[in-house]
Amino acid sequence: MPLSFAAMPLNLLSKMSDDFESTPQMPVLFLGHGSPMNAIEENAFVKGFREVSRRIPKPNAILCISAHWETEGTFVTAMPSPRTIHDFGGFPKALYDVQYPASGSPELAEITQKLVQSTQVMADYHWGLDHGAWSVIKHLFPKADVPVIQLSLDQRQPVSYHYQLAKELSVLRNKGVLIVGSGNMVHNLRMVAWDKLNVAGFGFDWALEAREKMNKMIIDGNHQGLVHYQDYGRAFQLAVPSPEHYLPLLYVLAQQQPGDYVSLFNDEAVAGSLTMTSVLINQSA
Repeated sequence: MPLSFAAMPLNLLSKMSDDFESTPQMPVLFLGHGSPMNAIEENAFVKGFREVSRRIPKPNAILCISAHWETEGTFVTAMPSPRTIHDFGGFPKALYDVQYPASGSPELAEITQKLVQSTQVMADYHWGLDHGAWSVIKHLFPKADVPVIQLSLDQRQPVSYHYQLAKELSVLRNKGVLIVGSGNMVHNLRMVAWDKLNVAGFGFDWALEAREKMNKMIIDGNHQGLVHYQDYGRAFQLAVPSPEHYLPLLYVLAQQQPGDYVSLFNDEAVAGSLTMTSVLINQSA
């Protein structure tokens, strides 16, 4: 269960009030990040990121759950100035030259550590911002003028664990914090059709089937179906051969509250075995 205001220790409530003023409930975003090249290319997906940024208020800070930070245990970045991590290989120099100099937020990191009661969240001073975070956040806030922290994915834990942990973060929506999950719902790199990379919307039958069923469960609010995705047969097994790109979606869906409006954007298959489908959860359409 999420930690309610009533259940929160008074010292934590006081710290949250001091560091982050109460705000109207913030939206939540899952971003299908796709290729790192989306950081520097001009395409329909980048335009989709920019368009959604115009539909949301500027946050006090961002908490990002990226597919590209898997750990044993749960960590949160706590440094004041996170480095830009180029955690990929074989791309043009222009991509490695990109820096995203957003500040961190030791204050938000500390609050996050105390909010999560189901496990120990440890402070990290070495990671920074990986490309799952900066390659998409740079399109939302190109001036890098919003502090960003990352929460890691404990790779030892089952899917249900991540969904329940995420619920403990829900208070942050009322403190001006934008929670961003970054991954891809359908993500099977071993089956990419490289010869169809530039064929718009091309997806294998199993990828399109999984996308359609996932999208319906998202719109219907069937979170438990999505948590137990492994029960849905071959299409889902191929779509999610490993969970790291899928889990950030569940961190976002766990924030949904009664009355929230859920919409999809960038809902397109790429290279047969990937989808760029992204999700906005907001109080209004």
